[in-house]
Order: sequence, then structure tokens, then C-alpha cells
Amino acid sequence: MGIEFNGQEIETTKTGYLENQEDWSEDLGKHMASLEGLALAEPHWDVINYLRDEYFNNNNNQPNTRTIVKAMSEKWGREVDQKELYDLFPNDPSKQAGRLAGLPESRRKGGY
Repeated sequence: MGIEFNGQEIETTKTGYLENQEDWSEDLGKHMASLEGLALAEPHWDVINYLRDEYFNNNNNQPNTRTIVKAMSEKWGREVDQKELYDLFPNDPSKQAGRLAGLPESRRKGGY
């Protein structure tokens, strides 16, 4: 499988995650989001950048939605709830945002 982007075929898994994390760029993230009907705004990028930072700078950590809620509450300086994250990433904030961030698929099972 793959995504057509800038005249190239970017390889993805069956579930849409990048095969090669070095293929990721902000422009590719925007393109992937547009294929899912999302237009990325600053709050989306806050979540994506947080997930990338956690993965690449914290031993490949892939935070769950509850942890993302806490991190965005701190970043945005107000109480954030799960609904707000699901409004940004309707197909599961930790999984959809992780996919758009170019991270591998999380092996975490269910829950939040």
C-alpha cells in the first residue's frame, strides 16, 4: 500500500501508517490529514508535535488519549477534555494523530 505524494509513492502499512518514518514531513502530514478529511490547525499540530517529541525523545513512548489530555491541558493552560481531542481527531486521538505524525502503529490494546 502507499500514498501518492509529490510524484512519489510513499509506502504505508495496511492500516495507513508510514513504513519508513524518515518519509514524514509536515507537508506529508497535511496531505495524509486531507485524505482523512481533516484540515490541520494549530491545536492539531500541538498534539502531533507532542506525540513526535514523546516518541523520538522519550524512548519511543506513545501516549494514550488520557495522557494527551493532560499534556494539552498543560500546554493550552486550561482544562481539556477527551471530547475536544476527539473533535480534532475523530478516529481516536492517539492513533489518528500518531499516524499523521508519521509514527509506527501503537500496539497498545483498547482503553484510554
